[in-house]
Amino acid sequence: MSINLFDLSGKVALITGGTHGLGMSMAMGLGKAGATLIINGASSKEKLNKAVTEYKAEGLKVFGYLFDVTDEAQVIDNIKKIQNEVGHIDILVNNAGIIKRTPLEDMEVKDFEQVLKVDLVSPFIMSKHIVKGMIRRKEGKIINICSMMSELGRNTVGAYAAAKGGLKMLTKNMATEWSKHNIQVNGIGPGYFATTQTEPIRVDGHPFNDFIISRTPAGRWGNPEDLQGTAIFLASKASDFVSGQIVYVDGGILATIGKPSNED
Repeated sequence: MSINLFDLSGKVALITGGTHGLGMSMAMGLGKAGATLIINGASSKEKLNKAVTEYKAEGLKVFGYLFDVTDEAQVIDNIKKIQNEVGHIDILVNNAGIIKRTPLEDMEVKDFEQVLKVDLVSPFIMSKHIVKGMIRRKEGKIINICSMMSELGRNTVGAYAAAKGGLKMLTKNMATEWSKHNIQVNGIGPGYFATTQTEPIRVDGHPFNDFIISRTPAGRWGNPEDLQGTAIFLASKASDFVSGQIVYVDGGILATIGKPSNED
């Protein structure tokens, strides 16, 4: 009897920050692989409802929950609601994140702390309270959305890089502690992707666009759909003996030192 290692039918996947962008694309992939989706948003009920409508238009089973992933009390309350209204959570994708582009010498401490709280502390809070059910059931998948900034520095994103570097090591430590319970914890590190946020700089002749195209061995920006296969793999039985890894979906940027400007 053959087994589809990538089938997520019967699984419930919670994706934080899944109302737009890369989070929505990954959630769409999980849903199309059969998972029931729990989409978290924090900014507004209207935005959350709009996202839920988009998922349903694709024929996916989805539920939306509005809560702040940095507020432990809200997290606990909503996890209970989800368990009562939908079922236990089999897959957690810690995707919610923010970035503040400010030189470190000019950055306010409160802004630095906010980035750490959203990008690093919230994955800890979410995972801490969801993993307990996974431990009882002796199975589960946690996917932390890291970044190339988990490995590299860049001007004006010091707080973000510090948080994502910390998230890489948190992922490894989660795997160290929870793998014995048949829970796999891994990360995805996206490269530079074509999103609404990057649209203004993705034009021929723009210095940053030209830099990314020349710096990426694949010779292009990533499409949001390029993340779906990795998300499905890490959420499925296909990755049952993979834990503590960060999979960089970056078109090869981290594999190379780059090329001279006069090289084709």
